[in-house]
Amino acid sequence: MLDLIPNRVSSAASLLDHRYRRSNSVWSRAADETNGEQQATEQQPSEQQPSEGGQPRWLDRSKRSTKPSVSVVIPTLNESRNLPYAMWRLPDLVTEVIVVDGRSSDDTAMTAAMMRPDVKVVLEPAKGKGAALRRGFAEATGDIIVMLDADGSADGGEIQRFVDVLLAGADFAKGSRFLPGGGSADLTHIRSLGNQALTAMVNLICQTRFSDLCYGYNAFWRDCLDFIDIDVTGFEVETRLMMMVATAGLVMVEVPSWEYDRVHGVSNLKAARDGMRVLRSIWTSTKEIRRGRASVRCQPLGEHTNA
Repeated sequence: MLDLIPNRVSSAASLLDHRYRRSNSVWSRAADETNGEQQATEQQPSEQQPSEGGQPRWLDRSKRSTKPSVSVVIPTLNESRNLPYAMWRLPDLVTEVIVVDGRSSDDTAMTAAMMRPDVKVVLEPAKGKGAALRRGFAEATGDIIVMLDADGSADGGEIQRFVDVLLAGADFAKGSRFLPGGGSADLTHIRSLGNQALTAMVNLICQTRFSDLCYGYNAFWRDCLDFIDIDVTGFEVETRLMMMVATAGLVMVEVPSWEYDRVHGVSNLKAARDGMRVLRSIWTSTKEIRRGRASVRCQPLGEHTNA
């Protein structure tokens, strides 16, 4: 497009000279910006540069250990009678157990110490399962983190299945009671219908194929926490976590799991109240997804093979 200058006729030579000078100035600015970016890159490795939202730019799976340490995080609230059933089947591969006590009024902390001398008991003043898990994740030091309920309904012996899936290449191993080999003796008909409805809703939004959304038995590589935020405090934490993992581009694989009856007492979960919290979490997550979320990018293979 020709440059139109009022009240002036430009010759072809002067017009070309004008465009040449303008082009040079544009390329000069671009070169300066490129040099600035290269200098910033040299000062800091690319895999540690934060992207939008303060999240790392790269996920480098090659740095994961082939013999990972495993941390088990157990959120508790007055579970002193159930905690032994949750902990007694933990396999030898578990290197760290963190019990997050949410202001229990019983002997939960003492029971945890009696079950395992090396247990790490963390007192969390904030209410809710989500708050307890967030604190547990922050305290964990293992390469792999396992989420385990304290009511004795989950079999700690199944942790080996989750770890095997992660070692096979998955980023996140999600327990499912509805896969062949899984099941539940504790899930009521109403809770089952609600879970199926919520699962179908999230599958539609995230374009996934979850078979079980609201199940708290999960395991993942610790470096996944660099790409997801645990910013809810209640029982909606599993739903929020699943939606964030699915839309972050992490590799998730479901693992069949059996849920036993709660051993003692009644659950702290309230179907109506916590169901509404899950719906609000789905709505909030959906709005974030529609606005666009940064996706995980893997480290280029050439940087490890010198190709």
